[in-house]
Amino acid sequence: MVDSLFDTDIRHCVFITAPCEKVFETITSAEGWNAFFTTNMELDPQPGGRVVWRWTNWGPDRISGEDTATVLDVDPPSLFRFNWHPVGPEFPTTVTMELESRGVGTVLTLTESNYPDTPKGRATILDCACGWGEALTLLKVYLEYGYVYGPIPE
Repeated sequence: MVDSLFDTDIRHCVFITAPCEKVFETITSAEGWNAFFTTNMELDPQPGGRVVWRWTNWGPDRISGEDTATVLDVDPPSLFRFNWHPVGPEFPTTVTMELESRGVGTVLTLTESNYPDTPKGRATILDCACGWGEALTLLKVYLEYGYVYGPIPE
């Protein structure tokens, strides 16, 4: 039994020199995520839609894994929210991506909440905080410069 949830969230904020519509289109499509962060991801970008996050031999450590998510809210071009299960199926967390037009670009704020205050929850929140920071950096580099994350040589 979980006594409580963390009273803190993962929160990252990034400025991307691209219009909100372009950033939103990228984060609400499998093709967009697959260009910079996932492998053969599936994404149905509507409330109740299913998301399958996949990584195959990803990064220098060649990590492979999969998780499912359910889309909660989609409000183009300013909001994308889903639940997924980085701690396990019994502990869904909520990821909210809010986009705001700012000058020549977009401020994307990502918040993830509802981590259980358990040993696994405490370990996973640290991993996911790092992972989301990396994902947003890769998104920025992809949209601003067109660089994609490719296979790592052996």
